[in-house]
This record gives sequence, structure tokens and C-alpha cells, in this order.
Amino acid sequence: MRLGRHAFGDDDPLMMGIVNRTPDSFFDKGATWAEDAAFARVAEVVAQGAEIVDIGGIKAAPGVEISAAEEKARVVDFVAQVRATYPDLVISVDTWRAEVGAAVCAAGADVLNDAWGGADPELVDVAAEHDAAIICTHTGGVTPRTRPYRIEYDDVVAAAIADTTAYAQRALDAGVARESIVIDPAHDFGKNTFHSLEVTRRLGEMVATGWPVLVSLSNKDFVGETLGLDVGERLVGTLAATSVCALAGARIYRVHQVVETRQTVDMVWSIAGRRPPLRAIRGLQ
Repeated sequence: MRLGRHAFGDDDPLMMGIVNRTPDSFFDKGATWAEDAAFARVAEVVAQGAEIVDIGGIKAAPGVEISAAEEKARVVDFVAQVRATYPDLVISVDTWRAEVGAAVCAAGADVLNDAWGGADPELVDVAAEHDAAIICTHTGGVTPRTRPYRIEYDDVVAAAIADTTAYAQRALDAGVARESIVIDPAHDFGKNTFHSLEVTRRLGEMVATGWPVLVSLSNKDFVGETLGLDVGERLVGTLAATSVCALAGARIYRVHQVVETRQTVDMVWSIAGRRPPLRAIRGLQ
């Protein structure tokens, strides 16, 4: 897998630390809205071992209209600052707009994380032009920044596979390198809690497509609704879902809590036989 200028082996699960350049993010409530706080968050997740940072300038939920110009003001110069400070870090930007994608790639971004399933069809062309990676998500065709309402699927996993692999093929046809295309079932996006649970349970079917799979599970509503917990109380449930996805073979984990997720994924990766224990002397000496 190659993410921009960075290559990773097939046995490397990757942590993607979330950095919100928004005043109204659902989890941190704007804690990293100020540029210095956002930069401190980057330093934190890098110190915790995240290989990727995912920088976003608009919260996913409905809210105040944010123009492309405002989104760029929030993220472009910040991406340039992060690139200058961390030349070996993979920088992802969470955007669905081609205009924003072009600006952040010019500033040094490696990955375009399109959380809205190809709503702007020109985003794949931007990724190809800049030799950037792209995340292809499944949203059931919902409009960006809207919540799903009574959405139905005959088979949500089949729909997720069909849509993400079709998006991946469009990216490939546009000139994005095969090793730089990732698919994401997009838990909660265009889905109710039952859909997200089923996608989790059957994630191995997405992995079996051969495209590397990203999961964004961290503190999502499907975890909160399943356990009856508010945001900020969902870590254990998140890690349980993470374990299931790790056993299935998900490659990238978009997270708020890097350390806890890394330990969970490493333990499952070792149980699955993909990673040796760091130390194994019990019963040997």
C-alpha cells in the first residue's frame, strides 16, 4: 500500500489520528479548533505512534454552511505547516470537494479521505493529478452533511462492496495508482445502527475484495446506541468493534484514542497470526 510518498507492507495495520480544525466537532467539541491546539494534537498523535493524521475542516453532521473557501482557510496552511514539521508523516485530509482536495495536495497532503462517497466526481482526478491516495467510502448516496432517514438496503454489505469497489475502479480509471486506493464501509454514514453492526460483523467480505479497508469506528453513534452511552463513554465499545474489524483484516483505523486502539489491534493481529509477540519467554526459561 502506498499513501502519497509513503509505502507500507501488507502486514502493517495503520493508525490514523483524527485532528479536527472545526469549532463544533462531535467528539472533542472544538478542542482543536485553534491552530496551536490542532498542532499540539498532531504532535500528540505522532508521539503516540500514529502513522497518519486525518485533518478535517468541516464536521460531518448537519450544521452551519461552510463554503469551500472557508474550508480551505481552515486546512490548507495548516497542512503545509504539518508537512514542514513532519516530513515522514502521512497527511490525510477529510474532504469531499475537489477544489479543496487540489489545494491541500499542493500544500503537501498525501491522502484524500472522501467521507461522502464520491459526491464530487472530480475528486478522483485531483488524486490522480497529485499522485495522492484516495479513500472510497459507502454512504448509500446521501447528501453530504445530512443524516440518514429510514434508509433501507436489501443487503447493506453487498451495497457497500458494490459502491466502494465501483468508486475504486473510477479512481483507477482516472489514473490513481492501484496501491493508493482504499475502501471504507463508512460506519454510521448512510446507515442505521443495525446496518453498521452488520457491516462490522461481515467486514471480512469487504477485505476479501482485495482492496485495503479503512474503518472509522471511533465513538460512533452505532456504538453509543448499542450500549446506551453518550459520546465520551464509548471507548470500550469502540475497541470491541475494532477487535472484530481487526480480526477480519482491516488495514487502517481512524481513531481518537491512538494508544488504546494500537494495543487492541496489535493483540488481535497477533492472535490472528499476523504479528509475533514482542516477547515470548513464558515456559521457555
